[in-house]
Amino acid sequence: MPGTARPLLGCHMPTSGGLDKGIASGLAIGCNVVQIFTKSPQQWAAKPLDDALIDRFHAAAPQLAAPVVAHDSYLINLCAEDPEKLKKSRDAFLDELERCEALGIRYLVTHMGATGEQTEDCSIGVFAESLNLIQEQTDGFNVQVALETTAGQGKSLGYRFDHFPKIFNLVEKPERLVVCFDTCHVFAAGYDLRGQEGYRAVMQEFDDVVGLDRIRVFHVNDSKKELGSRVDRHNHIGEGFIGPETFRVLLTDDRFHDRPKILETPESETMHPVNLRRLWEFAGIQG
Repeated sequence: MPGTARPLLGCHMPTSGGLDKGIASGLAIGCNVVQIFTKSPQQWAAKPLDDALIDRFHAAAPQLAAPVVAHDSYLINLCAEDPEKLKKSRDAFLDELERCEALGIRYLVTHMGATGEQTEDCSIGVFAESLNLIQEQTDGFNVQVALETTAGQGKSLGYRFDHFPKIFNLVEKPERLVVCFDTCHVFAAGYDLRGQEGYRAVMQEFDDVVGLDRIRVFHVNDSKKELGSRVDRHNHIGEGFIGPETFRVLLTDDRFHDRPKILETPESETMHPVNLRRLWEFAGIQG
């Protein structure tokens, strides 16, 4: 039952030395779930996963309270205008899904891409076409694609809630898609979730437009920029323009008790333990 078990709280962890190292490093600072990159986020190509690495990852993963979450490469743009960039993005995303499936990762978080000079509706159509092509090639996979809310910086899709149902309606298997709700991005996009009333109003709007059941992962970040700035700059928990109260409400919202909540705050080496401790305290768990 909600409230009877610990929430799922963690950080985006580095994987230097092996993907399993991200799990060990997360456990060491108090995570019970982690997010990782399965390859460099700044490169198209990646060395294939070898059996020994996969085995080490599978051996380490059960120490967590939930399956590992992955984030895809920042280079990928599944609605790119340029045909060459679009093909590279589709090939790279297929590889990301294959890696996640081999590792037993449940959710692959992705940004919807940037429109360039296309209209948003045109870009949404291209994005949905990309997903349909990739779904055909990954039939039977367990990993689900988590579409991330964005701040709207750089003509990115995903900064408006109504982008999500448009995509779900165009994809042949929408049940393979979920949502990653990023608090910083939603706030910077113009949804005022500050405080208890603001949080409840934004969540109600999301429920009306998309459906709260679609949210399967949270990125829990404060914002360095003001409401509606359309600028994606994460801040430490309670130190930005969102403030601490929203995170207290989120951490005690039983509707999302079993959804992974992942920190992507800056200065990760020194501040991840600090921000994570704040989240545990907001959840009512000390020490």
